[in-house]
Amino acid sequence: MAKNRKLGRTTSQRKALLRGQTTALIHNGRIITTEAKAKEVRKMAEKLIAKAIKEKDNYEEVTIKAKVARKDKDGKRVKEVVDGKRVTIYDEVDKTIKKDLPSRLHARRQILKVLYPVTEVPKETAGRKKNTKQVDLVKKLFEEIAPKYAGRNGGYTRIVKIGQRKGDGALEVLLELV
Repeated sequence: MAKNRKLGRTTSQRKALLRGQTTALIHNGRIITTEAKAKEVRKMAEKLIAKAIKEKDNYEEVTIKAKVARKDKDGKRVKEVVDGKRVTIYDEVDKTIKKDLPSRLHARRQILKVLYPVTEVPKETAGRKKNTKQVDLVKKLFEEIAPKYAGRNGGYTRIVKIGQRKGDGALEVLLELV
């Protein structure tokens, strides 16, 4: 018996489709798709969430000294002339960072293998490259989604039937994080 539904696609197309929909589900919290696709996406998403829950507290906090550029009131870097060159002035600051332990790092990399990178574009600057920012979905999984579901044993997603699609009559569903 097959491990998963074929969805009328080749292996590479099917993997890309499921990865894309899983990424959209974790980024947006809900997607609308057909019932067969939703059941496959649900499997992938629940495995990722379970992995994030297992490793959510597996880190240590480390204090490091970091060099940070000094900024003026407008937020621009302060520069000083040294030997005829304009050089940015840096201050040393103590910073506390989360350092992943090996098992959490491995889980992070496994999750990154599944999820696509997501770039958010602000509405007012749509169409421009400026002010776009990468969304860290793995960080979202570990810090927002995993603590929310920490007390649950599975069942992190819900499928709600919407009705039939107008074009081909396929049963559409809403797949959402509970």
